[in-house]
Amino acid sequence: MSTSLINTKIQPFNATAYHNGDFVEVSEKDVLGKWSIFFFYPADFTFVCPTELGDVADYYEQLQEMGVEVYSVSTDTHFTHKAWHDTSDTIGKIKFPMIGDPTGRITRSFGVMIEEDGLALRGTFVMNPEGEIKVIETHDLGIGRSAKELVRKVQAAQYIATHDGEVCPASWQPGEDTLAPSLDLVGKI
Repeated sequence: MSTSLINTKIQPFNATAYHNGDFVEVSEKDVLGKWSIFFFYPADFTFVCPTELGDVADYYEQLQEMGVEVYSVSTDTHFTHKAWHDTSDTIGKIKFPMIGDPTGRITRSFGVMIEEDGLALRGTFVMNPEGEIKVIETHDLGIGRSAKELVRKVQAAQYIATHDGEVCPASWQPGEDTLAPSLDLVGKI
């Protein structure tokens, strides 16, 4: 039985990421003060992973405009991230930090480590500026994620964070009606 990480705070970590041609240090302190996405994937130089990372790269500018930073994470090293970035057109378009987690510490703290393989599940975590996890999505290795849906989830999380007493119904899009839970709605939806 696992315990949900929803509304828990990001655990302390220090790691090296490949970002915009440099190796940079990243810690949980870098996450605080803005919305963040941690996007775990199994491994560099694989098959579904580049399709997902390329998809997120296509939405990165929109996420940045929304005040969101993206951190991709795998148990590869930051050196491997650089090599992949330098040799793949799809990965070459990535502008967000690619965190290396060769010890698996970060991957384990988010509960997505496949211990027998030393790889991460496909796990997506959206955190608010306080470092609290608000969205979790975890997939088996063969199931790719949608960056378009991730953007929608971030929009919903940001909306409810600033509109106390409102909730976003299924498939909600910005500008659409929300709900204000009350006794009057019970059995009416």
